[in-house]
Amino acid sequence: MPGPRPTPVHGDADLPEAVDVVVIGGGIIGASTALELAERGQRVALCEKGGVGHEQSSRNWGWVRISRRDPREVPLMAESLRVWSGLNERVGAETGYRRAGIAFMCDTEEEVGNYDRWRRHVEPYQIGARILSRAEIKEMFPGADLPYPGALYTPEDGRAEPQRAAPAIAEAARAKGAAILTECAVRGIETTGGAVSGVVTERGPIACSAVVLAGGAWSNLFCGNLGLDLPMLGVVSHVLRTKPLEGGPEAAVWCGEFAIRKRLDGGYTISRGSGNTVDIVPDSFRYGRRFFSALRMQHRDLSFRFGGRFFHELNRPKRWRLNEASPFEYERVFDPKPSPKMLRNLIGAVAKSFPAMAAAEIAQSWAGCIDVTPDAIPVISAVEGTPGFHIATGFSGHGFGIGPGAGRLMADIVTGSTPCVDPKEFRFSRFTDGSKIAPQEGF
Repeated sequence: MPGPRPTPVHGDADLPEAVDVVVIGGGIIGASTALELAERGQRVALCEKGGVGHEQSSRNWGWVRISRRDPREVPLMAESLRVWSGLNERVGAETGYRRAGIAFMCDTEEEVGNYDRWRRHVEPYQIGARILSRAEIKEMFPGADLPYPGALYTPEDGRAEPQRAAPAIAEAARAKGAAILTECAVRGIETTGGAVSGVVTERGPIACSAVVLAGGAWSNLFCGNLGLDLPMLGVVSHVLRTKPLEGGPEAAVWCGEFAIRKRLDGGYTISRGSGNTVDIVPDSFRYGRRFFSALRMQHRDLSFRFGGRFFHELNRPKRWRLNEASPFEYERVFDPKPSPKMLRNLIGAVAKSFPAMAAAEIAQSWAGCIDVTPDAIPVISAVEGTPGFHIATGFSGHGFGIGPGAGRLMADIVTGSTPCVDPKEFRFSRFTDGSKIAPQEGF
């Protein structure tokens, strides 16, 4: 079965000679940044090595959530929820966004207490997160078998359609004057006097005074060619979608065995609630110590595998000149294969909790690579030492929902506007300034 099919976005035929900002990467982060900048009158070129939204931006769960976030992300996610609420009208297209609520099931009374304490982080934003009792879970999901002592439920959380959202945002950016360039890998940046003066693409140069790298899992490789160390590793998530059916849950549900949310077409997107795959690659050894805190917190939820990806990355060029083809031109789309072991019993687990799902027919399955930082929060930052170069990446599996807000913050930073939220937690320099680097659960 083929993987996701994003709404097609046809790239512009002509390469602009000069713009104000080049955005590298056509996922939801890059597209949102391009739209924000174009709406502010900036001349923008969005360069994507493959197709818009063809990698993780179309392969994620489609959850738009503030619940269970690292507390450092909460202010930006609150901003993103405001953006999502008017996004369909703003872009003139259906992104699939609906506010439907998300319920995170708690296995133990201790988890109930942890989630209850976490709620303090969203109270300043008028977010109605609450703890559901056993009786309230049964009332919210009639006929379901959810034997949990409680759940964190946030009605302001919702869902959108990954295969629609990034393309719709990119087309809106084009309508505001941005150039959308697909099959157009950026090989690197050019500088004058140490500051950004342009980029070199596979189709030729574009002069600019600012660059935003929103390359997802490819950002580490791009930065390495510039002599910058961006600590990141990839985690593979395995997902399936069903054909439309009646009787499933309206609100999204997360538990250890599965995560499920309704789709705009009446089907469901389903994945493992806990259970991603980590491919062992050369960078696993390079960054192992930096990821120790994250691994200690999440090792039970991860499955490690060693295979062809190790040798692929071992043999992939780490440095290249701007007049020669880059690795981005040889691998347009990173398309990891879904694990049959991960997906085999997924429908059965869901049907045990929601009997109506026993009739579900699998329409597609796929996998996607999540770009993860050691502290599991993104980099949204200017790069000290290279004026004009900016990074918006490392969203650690949280990028889809927070994407529109991240694009707004990145545009604020690029244009020197007052930031919509304080960006200090997302600074690139945190990896070198002695800051403690670790995820925060917020309990």
